[in-house]
Amino acid sequence: MKTIDRYIIRKFLGTFFFTLIVLIFIVIIFDISEKIDDFLSHDTPLSEIVFDYYLNFIPYFVNLFSYLLTFIAVIFFTSQMASRSEIVAILSSGISFRRMLFPYVFSAMVLGLLSFILTNFVIPYTNRSMLEFENKYVRNEKTSSDMNVHKQISPGTFIYLENFNLNTKTGYKFSLEHFNNRELTFKLMADKITYDSVNGRWKLEHYFYRTIDSLNEVLVKGRTMDTLLPIKPRDFVEDIEEVKIMGYTQLREHIAKKLLRGDPDVQAFQVKKYERWAFPFATLILTMIAVAVSSRKVRGGIGFHLGLGLALTFIYILFMQISAVFGAYGNVPPYIAVWIPNILFGIIAVVMIRLAPK
Repeated sequence: MKTIDRYIIRKFLGTFFFTLIVLIFIVIIFDISEKIDDFLSHDTPLSEIVFDYYLNFIPYFVNLFSYLLTFIAVIFFTSQMASRSEIVAILSSGISFRRMLFPYVFSAMVLGLLSFILTNFVIPYTNRSMLEFENKYVRNEKTSSDMNVHKQISPGTFIYLENFNLNTKTGYKFSLEHFNNRELTFKLMADKITYDSVNGRWKLEHYFYRTIDSLNEVLVKGRTMDTLLPIKPRDFVEDIEEVKIMGYTQLREHIAKKLLRGDPDVQAFQVKKYERWAFPFATLILTMIAVAVSSRKVRGGIGFHLGLGLALTFIYILFMQISAVFGAYGNVPPYIAVWIPNILFGIIAVVMIRLAPK
C-alpha cells in the first residue's frame, strides 16, 4: 500500500466518520425534541434514555444511512482533490486511473463489511432494547389480530383459525387435521382455543375429535381439554417489522418454519434475508459512481458533483425499494428482485468509470 493509497483511505474514512458523527448529533437532537413530551409524561429515567434507547439507536442509524453517507463522503473529498488538481497530478505521475481506484474499493469494502456485520449480528440485538423502550415510554403496543389463519405446524399436520387475537391469546373456530399419505387420519375441532402462558398449553372449549383408521372411526366430544401444540400465539399474528430483531441464524430458521407452515407472507421475510447480503454491495457501487462523477474538474465544483450524485443515489434507493416490493408481494423471486438494482447500477458504475477522464 503506497502513500497515495493511505492518503485516499484516510480522506475517505475520515470524511465518512466525521459526517456520520455530525449527522448523529443532529438527528438525536431532533429526536429528543420530538419525544421530550413522552419522556416527561412517563418520568423516563435519564439512564434508560441514554443507554437503553440512544446508545442502541446509533448502530441502527449508522447502517440506515451508511450508503448515502459513503456517497456524500466520496463526492466531497474527491471533488476537492479534483478542484486542487490533485487527481491530475496523480495520473500524471504514472499511476493509472484503475490503480487509483484501489483505495476507494478497499475503503468501500471495509464499510460494506461493517454494514453486513451490523445488520446481521449487532442491530437485531440493539433493536430489542430500543423497541422495548419505545413500547414502554413512547407508544402503546398495538392490538394484533388476524382472520382465516391457515398453517402447517408439522409435516402432514395443518391447523385453521377463523379469528385470532394476540392480546387475549384467544382464537375461534379452530380445527386441526393430520394426513398420512394424503389420507385424513385425525381431525380435531373446537369453538374456542386459548393459550395458557403459565403451563404452555392450549385450552380447547366445546371440542370434538375424530380418529380414522381405515374403516374404523372413533368420535370423542367434550367441553374443555388442555393440549400441547408446536405453535405459540406470536406465530399466528406476525409483523414484518419483527425481522429487525432477528439475527443471521434466527431469520433463516424463521423462514424455514414459515415455508413449512405455508405462510403467505414468507416472501417478504425472504426479501429481508437477501437484502442483508445485497445492500452492503450498494456501498461499493455508489463509491464507484461517486468517483466517476466527481473525479473531473468542472466549473460547478462540489455543488454540481453533489447535485448530480445525489440524484443518481436517490434513483438507486427508490429503485431498490420498488424492486423489494415486487419481490415481497409480486411474482418476482425475492433473490432476483433484491439483486436487480445492484446488477443494473453496477453496470452503470462500470460504464461511468470507463467514460471518466483519465
